Amino acid sequence: MAEATRWQGLFADLEAQADALAAAHRAAEVEDQVRIEVGRLRLIDRLRPADGGTIRLMYPGAVVVSGELLRVGPDWLLLDEGSGRDALALLTPLLSIGGLGRLAAVPDTESIVESRLGLAHALRGIARDRSAVRIELIDGSTLDGTVDRVGRDFLELATHAPGELRRRSEVREVLAVPFSAVAVLRRASG
Repeated sequence: MAEATRWQGLFADLEAQADALAAAHRAAEVEDQVRIEVGRLRLIDRLRPADGGTIRLMYPGAVVVSGELLRVGPDWLLLDEGSGRDALALLTPLLSIGGLGRLAAVPDTESIVESRLGLAHALRGIARDRSAVRIELIDGSTLDGTVDRVGRDFLELATHAPGELRRRSEVREVLAVPFSAVAVLRRASG
C-alpha cells in the first residue's frame, strides 16, 4: 500500500509539473498575441478612444497645444482649447501626446468617410470659410492670414494683419506653406 501511495505521489507531482508547464506555455502565447495586436495599432487607434478627453500635444520648436479632443482625422486632430478657441493640429510633425488613457480602438474600424477626411480636405473647408487664421509652424514662428488654396501637400496663405479680413489691399504676400512645416492652425481672434 505504501508503494502505491508513493507512485500516486510521483504521478501527481509529474501531473502538476505538466500543468505548470502548459500554463507557462499558454501565458507566453498570450503575451506573444498581445505584442502582435499592439503592433497593429496606429496612432489614430490610440487617439480615437480619447475623444472628449483632454490631451497635450508637443511639437518641435517648443510648440505645445492642449485641449479637449473633439475629432480625430487620419492625419489631424481638432481640439477645443477653451473659450471657444479650436485648434486644427497636424499629426505629422508631432513629437508626443500626453493624456491618453490605456484604451485603443480596434485597428481599421473607422468608417470609409472618416478615413478619407484627410488634412487637405479639412483645410479646404477652412479655405472656403475664408476665416482669418494663425498658423504656428514647427519652429515656433507664426503666420497670420487667410488660406487661399490647398494643394496635395501645401497650402497657400495670403498674409495680412492678425484678425483682419482678407482684402486685396491688405495682403502683404501669398506664401506656399508645406504641410510638413505646420504644427497647428487656429482661427485668428479679432
